[in-house]
Amino acid sequence: MQLQLGDLRVVVTAAGAGIGRATAELLAEAGARVYVCDVDADALSAITEHHGIGGCVADVGDTASVDEFMAAALAELGGVDVLVNNAGIAGPGGRVDAVEPDEVTHTLDVNVTSMFRTSRHAVPLMVGQGSGLIVNIASTAGYLGFPYRAPYAASKWAVIGLTKTMAMELGEHGVRANVICPGSVAGPRMDHVIELEAEASGRSAEDIRAGFERQVSMRTFMQPTEIAETIAFLASPLGAKISGQVISVDGHTETLRT
Repeated sequence: MQLQLGDLRVVVTAAGAGIGRATAELLAEAGARVYVCDVDADALSAITEHHGIGGCVADVGDTASVDEFMAAALAELGGVDVLVNNAGIAGPGGRVDAVEPDEVTHTLDVNVTSMFRTSRHAVPLMVGQGSGLIVNIASTAGYLGFPYRAPYAASKWAVIGLTKTMAMELGEHGVRANVICPGSVAGPRMDHVIELEAEASGRSAEDIRAGFERQVSMRTFMQPTEIAETIAFLASPLGAKISGQVISVDGHTETLRT
């Protein structure tokens, strides 16, 4: 099934690699007009050179930086129909009593508060036009918990609560909000997560990687494009009545205890 997204105006955070890049490219290929940001200037250049995708360097953990990014996006697109809050960090590894409070604060700031920073620009416009879609990226850790990764898990539980509240507040205005919970997504970020857990638990990276595969009923890692395809479906007319949902794209994660 080919999803045609017409001339939708789409904003995606952290689109330099992984899920963000796959989403920006797929939506652009389907006809959407896309504007993105990333903290890595080189990664940003790699995506903005393709598909007519615009973008600028921005740190979602900094309010002024996000304000500049959203102003540039809205000016270029002339508004916004879809906001994909994809940016996030892995946070520190370690048992809960070994985590520094400042590391917790930073993880929550990037993974949760950043979504408030972008949404405060997009929501008034969506409400005014009577339509819009916000997709927030969480994780299966957002409903299962994640040993030795408490700050990350806490932030992703918060994303689910934020998204459901958005759906309740904005639904009467024709604006939808959904949260996608990817499982283990193949790529450099997952490699880093595996390294963190290996260091925290004293086990080998190979053992941790095999453990992640055993956690999933389908015994597989996800590909970034599989998350992007779900976002494209939600943005299409086929997803017009889907809101307030926690959608796992994960091959059925049974546990995050490796």
